[in-house]
Amino acid sequence: MEATSKSLLNACSNFTLLSNYLFPKLSPFLWLSSITLAAYVKVFLLLKNHKTMFHFLLLCFVLLSLLLKHFFSKPSPIYLIDFSCLKPPNHCRVPFSTFLENASLFECFDNESISFMEKVLRSSGLSEETFLPPSLHYIPPKTQRSESIKELHMVLFPIMDDLLAKTKTSPSDIDILILNCSGFCPSPSLTSVIVNKYGMRSDVKSYNVSGMGCSASALCIDMAHNLLRVHRNSNAVVLSTEILSSGWYQGKEKSMLLINCLFRMGSAAILLSNKKEARKNAKYLLLKTLRTLRAFDDKAYFSAIREEDSDGKLGVTLKRDLLQVAGETLRSNISLLGYEILPISEKFWYGVSLIKKRFNFMKSEGVYVPDFKTVIQHFCLPCSGRSVIREVGKGLKLGEREIEAALMTLHRFGNQSSSSLWYELAYLEAKERVQKGDNIWQLGMGSGPKCCSVVFKCIRPIVGQSHNKPWGDCIHRYPILAS
Repeated sequence: MEATSKSLLNACSNFTLLSNYLFPKLSPFLWLSSITLAAYVKVFLLLKNHKTMFHFLLLCFVLLSLLLKHFFSKPSPIYLIDFSCLKPPNHCRVPFSTFLENASLFECFDNESISFMEKVLRSSGLSEETFLPPSLHYIPPKTQRSESIKELHMVLFPIMDDLLAKTKTSPSDIDILILNCSGFCPSPSLTSVIVNKYGMRSDVKSYNVSGMGCSASALCIDMAHNLLRVHRNSNAVVLSTEILSSGWYQGKEKSMLLINCLFRMGSAAILLSNKKEARKNAKYLLLKTLRTLRAFDDKAYFSAIREEDSDGKLGVTLKRDLLQVAGETLRSNISLLGYEILPISEKFWYGVSLIKKRFNFMKSEGVYVPDFKTVIQHFCLPCSGRSVIREVGKGLKLGEREIEAALMTLHRFGNQSSSSLWYELAYLEAKERVQKGDNIWQLGMGSGPKCCSVVFKCIRPIVGQSHNKPWGDCIHRYPILAS
């Protein structure tokens, strides 16, 4: 009996491998062979003057070959079932006064450093309600590995529990697990922590992504998209966070102190699937992902880099030309994305402006900026800072309403690195602005520098989200016009 069961399992496994790998790769060859054979037979029959019935059968055979090619080569749609964002506990809240008072008691900071951080905080666009992990509330801060592990549990377990509960998914149903955290990369890996906690299957495909900066979540969606193209009938979970305990800078370099002022607690969990039945409960359809990288340019590469200061203190240096680099990185990404999603009219005027510039017909006016609002209804922009958000919005010709989600997320939760994009989407859902058929553009930019665009389409009405985390207790107060 056991031998029979094993034989059946092996047969099912072999069929799955065949359907997942061989059919997509062999279908173009089989289709071409079928068409060629049909053509030869057709010519042969015409030369032999056979009856019409044979010609009809051959035509049916050709049509069947075309249908089989379409069936086997067309990738399965990829759906975003749902996502969850962390609402940090209130005891982790850090008002400016508390932040500055604690910092003044740290021996590593002098008066000039405190004054600089106060100036950054006041102009940052953050509110008094952002959060830091418990380890950074101590004097001096606890930055040991054990504290980072505690923070990891604190930011990932609640959102994973929430995602599994709201999607009615079991840990054993997860086929692919991707986790991104730029600055903290322990051994065993962070994905192993999740697999161990939830008792996932031994064959779960886990990927730990580090060092990718604020663009990491969008990059991981792109990665999940590619994996789901290969592995059919699968569920993928993407976890995005940044561990702050290990990233706290304890020096006096102003270019490194910015990270302490802007980055705050946050995490997100996203469930993607290419299963046919997923459409029934899914919120969004994944339309497009696009990655670009400018690490080949030294100026861009060194604009944001983790390094030691003159005293040997580790931190992230943000150069003054970061905004310019961000603009160049963004342009290279949106020019490619626009070519694929914009209507012909916008492509035409953009092309005309390039030609004018090439032959010096344009004196004062710049290159035409396509209107992405013709195809995109909602924008989730990088939350690196208020000035960055406004510059990106200006570059894309967006109004206050289009950049509102990014500004309000920065105000309420601070810069949460890669997970900020999901707090912005949660904001749009809580405001009940996302309608069926709307397109959402998530734009992630991070160190490297790199840029990644993800475009989703809403496939069902999004209602009843105003009371859900993380915006449930404060959405009625937003937007705050002063931000």
